Parts: sequence; structure tokens; C-alpha cells
Amino acid sequence: MASSSVGQEKYRSFLSEEEVKNTKWRFGVPKYDVVNKLFEEGRTKIWLPGSLEEKVQNFVKTWEMEFFHKTDPDEFKSIDPKKFTFSVNGGKALNLEEIGKLGGGYNPLLQTSLPEKLRVYNPDEETAASSHKVFTTTFPRGFALEILQVYNGPPVMVYKFRHWGYMEGPFKGHAPTGDIIELFGIAIFEVDEQMRVVKVEFFYDPGQLLGGLLKGTSLDGSSAEEPSSSCPVLRSTG
Repeated sequence: MASSSVGQEKYRSFLSEEEVKNTKWRFGVPKYDVVNKLFEEGRTKIWLPGSLEEKVQNFVKTWEMEFFHKTDPDEFKSIDPKKFTFSVNGGKALNLEEIGKLGGGYNPLLQTSLPEKLRVYNPDEETAASSHKVFTTTFPRGFALEILQVYNGPPVMVYKFRHWGYMEGPFKGHAPTGDIIELFGIAIFEVDEQMRVVKVEFFYDPGQLLGGLLKGTSLDGSSAEEPSSSCPVLRSTG
């Protein structure tokens, strides 16, 4: 997640001055100086320059940048827009058109079969813009990413990841706590001979993310415990 100028981007490709100028951006040019600082201060692994782990980490950061921030699939350089599919926790593999119909942004990552009344975050009601606003408000310094372990390299990359950020802004009626929120998972990235992603599979527990965001005082006066205690996904995340 970008939070604040491209400048000399250390971890993501395709952000030269010329490339930035000639790209159509969804929310304006993404800026990574603040989240890069969060990453450098909070990472638990420092990979050797040129190592497989460093290469995979930077590749995934580049993919995230294009996936979230570029509006024209023809401008993707780390993704094959014609073959690309995306799935979470063994769910249906979605192509770019189907992802767009879900609203883009964080919506494909937070799809749920829960009844609407139990949804802390309802992707059916969010657009790419509203989703982006929700999470950049909650995590003003961004949601950093590090690779904890690489089990396999290209063409089928398999790795364990950690995302983290500090809840320094409100989330869906819950006051900020200032607490660190962490999300761990496994991902499989399949790439072609040009190192373009053709298939992504993520496996993680969304309750790790959403449960932590409900611990703040309810801003509408209701109990902050109500949603998590009634939701079978979130009630064990405290």
C-alpha cells in the first residue's frame, strides 16, 4: 500500500520519471517514502542484495504497485493482462475483468461468504476509491510488506509474507488504537518467460486484519465487542 514521492524508489520497478509521467494512475502517482520507512524500521528479515528472497520481495512490491494503482492493463509490465488470474483461499480464479466488476482495490482480497449483517468490511458496498480511502485513513503510514521465506523461485514462486501497519486512523466506526496490525500468509505467483504474472493465489486469514481493527472504541457509542463476538470469523482473533 502506498501512503506518501516516488523519488529514487528502492524496492519497486517501473517508476522512473519517464514511466511515471506516461502512466495512467488510479489515485495519482503513488508515493512510497513513508511506507518504505515503516518497512525498514519494522522488518524482521534483511535479505542479501541479489538474493532470491530480495528479488521476490521487490517483484511482489512491484506487482502490488501495478495491480492497485495502474488503470490501463496495457501498461502493466509485471502482469500479463490477457492470462492473469487471481484467487484467495482456494476461491474462484478471477480475471482482470471480473476483478474490475468487484470494484478493484482491496475488494478482491476481502471477499466473504458471511451474511451481510456480520460483515465488518463489506466488499459489495465498496468501490476501488472508497476501499482505498478506508485503508489509507486507517493506516496513514501504509501497510508494509516483507517476505519471510521463499520456498520456490520462478517460474512458480511460493513464499510466506508478513504485512503490517499501525492503526493510527479510524476504521468503520472504530477509533484508532495506535496498535500494530499484522497479517501473515502464503502466496503462489506463477510467471511466464518474460517474468509477467499469469496466476496469483493467496492464502491467509482475513480475521487477522479485520479483528485487530475492531479493538478501538466504537465511535457511535455501541460496544466495540459486538461485531467480533457475533462473527464466527472474528470472535477468536482477540
